[in-house]
Amino acid sequence: METIEQAIILAAGEGQRLRPFTSTRPKVMIPIANKPMLQYVIEALALGGIHNIVIVVGYHKEQVLDFFSSGKQFNVEIQYVTQTQQLGTAHALKQVQDLAHDKFLVMSGDNILGYDVIASLIYAPSNTIVAKKQENVSKYGVIIARGGVINQIVEKPKEAISQLVNTGIYLFNQEVFKFMDHETEVPSVLQNMITGGCEIRVQETKSTWLDAVYPWDILKLNDIAASRVTHNTGGTIEDGVTIKPPVSIGKNTIIRGNSYIVGPAIIGENCQIGPSVCILPATTIGDNVCVFPFTEIKNCVIGNSVEIGSSSFVHDSIIDRHCILGGHFIAHSRKTEIKVEDEYHQVEMGAIIGEHSTIEDNVIVQPGVSIGTHTQIRALKVIDRNIPDGSLVI
Repeated sequence: METIEQAIILAAGEGQRLRPFTSTRPKVMIPIANKPMLQYVIEALALGGIHNIVIVVGYHKEQVLDFFSSGKQFNVEIQYVTQTQQLGTAHALKQVQDLAHDKFLVMSGDNILGYDVIASLIYAPSNTIVAKKQENVSKYGVIIARGGVINQIVEKPKEAISQLVNTGIYLFNQEVFKFMDHETEVPSVLQNMITGGCEIRVQETKSTWLDAVYPWDILKLNDIAASRVTHNTGGTIEDGVTIKPPVSIGKNTIIRGNSYIVGPAIIGENCQIGPSVCILPATTIGDNVCVFPFTEIKNCVIGNSVEIGSSSFVHDSIIDRHCILGGHFIAHSRKTEIKVEDEYHQVEMGAIIGEHSTIEDNVIVQPGVSIGTHTQIRALKVIDRNIPDGSLVI
């Protein structure tokens, strides 16, 4: 039986529901446990034995090209194709028709998945979809199948007509291009194939498959990725520091006295932490971060080159790269209603802060509030509503 040797990764999209984190980067480059999401996909492919990769890029494509380059450092060989207009997944796939092998894997670049998902497809027949059972199916394409063969895919149903959702991982051959017509999304192409008499099979996976649709999904993915960290205390750990594994600390990082770190947690390279800082589980801190004394951080994603002032309290929050937070900064967390586009969600969330933002001393950000990129907030403010990119709050 013919095996699969090529993967096509769709990585051109912006991910508007993840703003402000996608204001200046493609969705696939959002860091999870200090690695871009796309890196997890590429590493899974390499472990699964697939080293020939074509990546469809578009929105801020230069960031993908600069980071992954030829793919050599990830033990793969990468070619890039540009989707100049992000019109949908089928439109993206059509851009690589001339490069596609007779049999190839198609997947999104914004998932975290186990390599065994890839390995399970190596000998599968063409026109196979990977599916996974989910409790909340309202944001997915739901698969209705009988005897392993798909009858229909219903996009974002209001009722849970099935628990089996489309992961966006497909095994195709060249036949798929015959059914594209003017379709822009792959599920519509699949429906054309079913109507045209093609047999589309479903393969359920119980392995890791996680995606990020909303900002709070970043915290969920980070928690899971951080829980797999190998305990490694690099850098300098001063006397009086308490560390409860697993905790990963990068080189040239200094953890100053009386600090308390409970894993799973990840701290990058060249950081200055403490003294007397408390870092609690499910927290990832990037490179070149400075956390001043008497600050508590829990279940957070802190980007590269962030500064958090003394006596701050940050829970369930995402603070993007190059932000400066003054002393006594407070990001409250509780269950709150957050509106994303026309959708309302009840989630437990702290602050959502875009990159290159500066917040002066004694600022409180209420739960679920989003602060856009390149924003400046003067001291002694209570922020209780979303702030657009480039704002000045005085």
